[in-house]
Amino acid sequence: MGIIISQSAKNLSTTYFGFGIGAINTLFLYANFLTPEYYGLVGFLLSAANLIWPLMAFGVHNTLVKFYSSYDSAEEKDKLLSVILLLPLGISLILALIGYLSYDLLLNYFSDGDGLVKPYIWLIFVIAVATSYFEIFFSWAKVHYKSVFGNFMKEVFHRVCISLLLLAVYFGYISIENFIYAVGGVFILRLIIMMFYAFSLYFPKLSFSFPRNRSFILKYSALILIAGSVAMVLLDLDKVMIERFLPIEMVAVYGIAVYVSSVIAVPSRAMHQITYPMTATLLNKKDKKGLLELYEKSSLNLLIISGLIFLLIITNISQLYELIPDEYQISYSIVILISCVKLYDNLLGNNNSILFNSDYYRLVLAIGVFLAILAFVLNIVLIPVLELLGAALATFLAFACYNTVKLVIVLKKFRIHPFTKETGYSLLLILIFSFGFYYWNFTWHPVVNIMLKSSIIALLYVLTIYLLKFSPEINKIINQSFKFLKK
Repeated sequence: MGIIISQSAKNLSTTYFGFGIGAINTLFLYANFLTPEYYGLVGFLLSAANLIWPLMAFGVHNTLVKFYSSYDSAEEKDKLLSVILLLPLGISLILALIGYLSYDLLLNYFSDGDGLVKPYIWLIFVIAVATSYFEIFFSWAKVHYKSVFGNFMKEVFHRVCISLLLLAVYFGYISIENFIYAVGGVFILRLIIMMFYAFSLYFPKLSFSFPRNRSFILKYSALILIAGSVAMVLLDLDKVMIERFLPIEMVAVYGIAVYVSSVIAVPSRAMHQITYPMTATLLNKKDKKGLLELYEKSSLNLLIISGLIFLLIITNISQLYELIPDEYQISYSIVILISCVKLYDNLLGNNNSILFNSDYYRLVLAIGVFLAILAFVLNIVLIPVLELLGAALATFLAFACYNTVKLVIVLKKFRIHPFTKETGYSLLLILIFSFGFYYWNFTWHPVVNIMLKSSIIALLYVLTIYLLKFSPEINKIINQSFKFLKK
């Protein structure tokens, strides 16, 4: 776990720094420097791009991670990398042609809703292409166990750029319309920088032939394409469908709640940058003991860390919403529902890595497609009736089913699960703290209340985890921190 702890710690700090900047953007800069309509427009464009970039990538970013370590010769690796580069380009060109031929249909579709969206439809494609190739070059770095720079680019770079652009809007250097176009430019710039970094790690000799196992690689990529599309549908479908059924500014209102809750997912995102290629290596070597150990430790440590974040969010949510404009207020139940989804995701540990690097990914894909369709139906049914709460409820139900199915598949096929007695103790501790602190508030300024209450909760939570020795890895980090402070 040494390399996991080292790079995960760096990725975690980088990701939280990025999320901190994102929080400033989401809660304050966007909310105060843009109108709700344009704020909602940005959220819609990014969500729509997230829905289609897995289609352009064709799953090759995951294919690279799965197969790279299985090839011994540089020639075979160069062939694989060449396929990784060329296949998404061909698919993107085909999609671009289809989009060009059907552009009038797209414009007519959006003319029935908010006309504000129409001039920027093409940006969805641009951002999607840039994101797909960024993920490919990020995976390029991951297979060399160099995830820190890529994680910085993924979590920090574009958020800092957007902060600067929002400030430029505020001081009148650019118009709101030009800001929208500049956001697309940020994603292109991020791709270019990541490409040069990946090539600095290894520059392949371009080959127009497939490596061995060509049919298996294509089948795997196609199925991972479905998996990526399913994951993105479950993540971003609600915001895209809100634009269809409700005023576009509601995308911004809902997006704030989603962003606040998504902070819980940060530990998982940070750890998965390194556990994903390691899981692939363990599976290729058929090391079941090492796989079980990684499964249990990743699940427990993610639960403990994300559990603290979950507590800080739901116990401070009322104070947090006092800091943002009234037009972005939302029911606390929406934040709690989405937060529970994110906590469940962390509880899975490296479950996704096991499934999508094994021979059983077909099962979860078939079920995932069904659940994506279910999520679509739930959104259609619930949003017109319950509005934003309906979108949150649809997401909660779809993810709860999806995550449970993935746990069951790994249990049935590998005869392993990530749960230990410490898992139960950690869940019980989170539940006790949730009820113990949710209704307890100070009467001072919201910022003071949040800081003081969070400090008390964090101190008591970490102290309990440490004294009861739930996780050797977390205790080791705490001990090392104490030694560092004493120097």
